Amino acid sequence: MKKLDVYIIRKYYTTFLLSISLLILVVIVFDISEQIDNFYSGHVTLKQIIFDYYLNFIPYFLNLFLYLFVFISVIFFTSKLAQNSEIIAILSSGVSYGRFLVPYISSAVILMLAAMWLSNFVIPKTNIKLNEFDKTYIHNSSRHTFGRNIHVQIAPGSYAYVRTFDSKKCLGADFTLEDISISDGMSYKLSAKEIKYDYDNEVWHLTDFVSRKVLDDREILTTGASMDTILNLKPSDFVFASYDIKTMNFFELRDFIAEEKMKGVRTTVDLEVEQHQRIANSFSTVLLTLLGVGLSSRKKRSGMGLNLGIGITLTFAYILLMQVTKVFATNSGLAPWLAAWIPNFLYAFITAFVLWRAAR
Repeated sequence: MKKLDVYIIRKYYTTFLLSISLLILVVIVFDISEQIDNFYSGHVTLKQIIFDYYLNFIPYFLNLFLYLFVFISVIFFTSKLAQNSEIIAILSSGVSYGRFLVPYISSAVILMLAAMWLSNFVIPKTNIKLNEFDKTYIHNSSRHTFGRNIHVQIAPGSYAYVRTFDSKKCLGADFTLEDISISDGMSYKLSAKEIKYDYDNEVWHLTDFVSRKVLDDREILTTGASMDTILNLKPSDFVFASYDIKTMNFFELRDFIAEEKMKGVRTTVDLEVEQHQRIANSFSTVLLTLLGVGLSSRKKRSGMGLNLGIGITLTFAYILLMQVTKVFATNSGLAPWLAAWIPNFLYAFITAFVLWRAAR
């Protein structure tokens, strides 16, 4: 039986690696045709294109299409085994259908762990390098975001507000910082017409500031034209773009979610969905592997064409379902973990039914 396991595992990986490699080559060719002008105008060397761009570009697309091509690969080579009557011979020799699935499951679990490692640790690093490459050679500028009427809780009982904030200039207008407690009310308030972050000295520069400190029965008022101070604030606390999520590894994303919940500045639903999807999408490789085996392990007169058609349809339905549940989590209050796992729960029932039919 060990020879059979090795045979199926070899078929599994060779088919998957060949198909995903061909896809990545096609994607690279199309990307080169789109980026060639940018590479030329940015004076990018061939070494930089290969090592700084495409070696960081490949892991993202590998993980993006992994479960799709796992499904298609399993259907392809299992249908071929079935058409050649190899599966009939295996089961007729006394091997149970459950034992026949073991090499498929073990292969899928290894790919699942690889996908988790890619999505949670490798791809965030490569995304940072891709962003740096894009900023240096393609767009030649940092991304520019602009926020309005931003409230941030920077510590328990300490609240900051800025009417507008420009991320490119690190400049905010109409800034207010207040310390408020339930028992004593407001104990400190700092206002400024403008606030600007100095990266060199890691301080905030305040313009036209007014400081009020309440001590028992008296108030200390301080005004001035300018002041440098250290605050528990970063420019990123005022503005945040969705692409920043993609550069965080599992632990950084977890800590960032906890920090954002404490600040109360924005909803963390999209962050939590991203966190859970990194695990749920990886787990789908096991489900889709088993579903592919169940669909294609029986010999059919129509051959593998029908199996591939059903497989591709189910895969795109899975992708669509992931997007729909994410929208429900963002707009309708669906729990983020449930939004990420609903496609897997549904496909687990489909897979169980298909395997039950195939094993009969």
